[in-house]
Amino acid sequence: MVTRLIDRYENELLPRLQEKTGRKNRLALPRLSKVVISMGMGRAATQGEKSRMEEAIKHLTLISGQMPIVTVARKSVAGFRLREGMKVGLKVTLRGRRMYEFIDRLINVALPRVRDFRGISTKSFDGHGNYSMGLTEQTIFPEINLDHLQFTQGMNINFVIDNASDDEALELLRGLGMPFREN
Repeated sequence: MVTRLIDRYENELLPRLQEKTGRKNRLALPRLSKVVISMGMGRAATQGEKSRMEEAIKHLTLISGQMPIVTVARKSVAGFRLREGMKVGLKVTLRGRRMYEFIDRLINVALPRVRDFRGISTKSFDGHGNYSMGLTEQTIFPEINLDHLQFTQGMNINFVIDNASDDEALELLRGLGMPFREN
């Protein structure tokens, strides 16, 4: 089964990007490689709140449709009360059909549920065509049951785009329907 975004990318976006960039080879055009969703669990790690980490794993699994991996600290930092090997966060890497399904839900369901939403910033590109955005809480996703919610947790979403400058990546994400703020 082909998702809406894959179909839009193949049939509408690729010809438009070919024309705009002047590249004839479809493999040289900008394309989404992966989406990485990560949650920093700073307080849960230092205070040893195991239930908080378990709930975050459950929520990230519901949101992404994939089991997250637990990231650990590589170094000990006394100022942050952090020891090497402590669990400090979660991350999920989405590729292929699951990635496009997540992006579709993010654009059409989750972002419109953000209070006072006026679009996302166009200034979060890294110079190599990759885009990063942050969300302050996971409750904007309909998969999260608010009745059983113990805490709110923010997350970072990184869109890794191959073969693109920042302008080309912006064009690709706009074509997929990402609601960017007009400057």
